[in-house]
Amino acid sequence: MYVDYFSSAGQGFSLPLLGQLHGLLSTLSALDILDILLVAIILYKLYEMLEDTRAITLVRGIIFLLTLTLLSNIFNLHAIYWLLSKTVTLLFVALPIVFQPELRRTLEHLGEGRFFSHAPMLNDEDARYVIQELDSTLRELSAVKTGALIVIERTMGLNDICRTGVQVDGLVSKEFLRNIFFVNTPLHDGAAVIRGKRVIAAGCLLPLTENRSLSTELGTRHRAAIGLSEQCDALVLVVSEETGIISVAENGHIHRRVDSDQLKAYLKPIFEPEKMSLKETVATWRKNWRKKKK
Repeated sequence: MYVDYFSSAGQGFSLPLLGQLHGLLSTLSALDILDILLVAIILYKLYEMLEDTRAITLVRGIIFLLTLTLLSNIFNLHAIYWLLSKTVTLLFVALPIVFQPELRRTLEHLGEGRFFSHAPMLNDEDARYVIQELDSTLRELSAVKTGALIVIERTMGLNDICRTGVQVDGLVSKEFLRNIFFVNTPLHDGAAVIRGKRVIAAGCLLPLTENRSLSTELGTRHRAAIGLSEQCDALVLVVSEETGIISVAENGHIHRRVDSDQLKAYLKPIFEPEKMSLKETVATWRKNWRKKKK
């Protein structure tokens, strides 16, 4: 009897739910499915831009607050719900200030038509040439302890950074780069910006990071490299004038004492991407996603 009662109750519970689900699916049209897919792609691209930046922790905090607000409303916790709802309202007012660098990056991607595209790639011969020239340049500058700051543009345009320096538009070569960073020359203290296989500007000014937890060993060049990498997807190469140590700044983090093999590993995905099939691309994405989940 109890079994019959619970089974009938279960059927009574499941049938309306299945009916609602069937009714919802029956109202979906091809345009609705396209609409959902476009929203999912946009949200994924936004997450991809925020990933591995300081903003991702803020996004998780916002999601946590929204979840608490929803749960407090469901369980009729009126005082907590009132407090959280007011907090969320104030938070959304503050979002444009908190996410200023990320919003700027997104708008620049949209303005340049690069939101769904990648940076233009070089052919294999040019890519190997640029990587070799950059590696040789940094080795030679490191050996004589000549300070250098080199910015490599990716998908986000750096025209605003280039306007702070001198437009040069020269082919990447170790001789050219060494002349730019030769001690006591006008362009020595600024940054050189590389787009593809050309140096498009030199003597450029970069924004300094506001991160106060950095080591006191890091000078102005390193702080400028980190500051720019916090605001865009550029890869920034640094040679210390005091120690000759080569560093790489990316996504707001700096990696010091980079050797030749490590430097080439950073540069290859920019200039010489691996050609993978769709199956290999999906498998790589799933592998990286599982690593991040762990």
